[in-house]
Amino acid sequence: MNWTDERVEKLKKLWSEGLSASQIAAQLGGVSRNAVIGKVHRLNLPGRAKAGGTPASARPKRPAATTPRPSNFAARPANAPRPVSRPVGNTLTKDEVETDFDVQTENLPVVISGKNVVVPMSRKLELTQLTERTCKWPIGDPLNDDFHFCGCESPDNSPYCTYHQRLAYQPSAERRRAR
Repeated sequence: MNWTDERVEKLKKLWSEGLSASQIAAQLGGVSRNAVIGKVHRLNLPGRAKAGGTPASARPKRPAATTPRPSNFAARPANAPRPVSRPVGNTLTKDEVETDFDVQTENLPVVISGKNVVVPMSRKLELTQLTERTCKWPIGDPLNDDFHFCGCESPDNSPYCTYHQRLAYQPSAERRRAR
């Protein structure tokens, strides 16, 4: 769709009447609301009048404040930093926060692994040492130097060894019971 001179004039007229971009698009036909908005911005049209209201230029102006400003504003030099008012934050001390945190961690559920499960010794492999047949279970925090992968042998091209498979792939009935 091309913006002909006729369509641009109609757009300007409808915009000045206060119609919304959707209404203008419907009247023009073959153009979207976003296309109307884009064309209005490219034409640098002024803010439109409100439909059924008074135009923005005809609105009465507010009288300027006649009360003098407090003297502390006038005394501040122009290049001085402005005072910043900050909201009052939490007044808990570090010990109180740690106590709250400790109480919360004590109530965490304890995961009990299945019966007769032997935790394998980790081979402590790095990412570059992993193969298709090694367990890719991450151990530790990736941001620490002692981070590694399990590295034990994984059966049938599985990403995890038998032990970590039991942790990763729990039947839904067991997950529901753990809650």
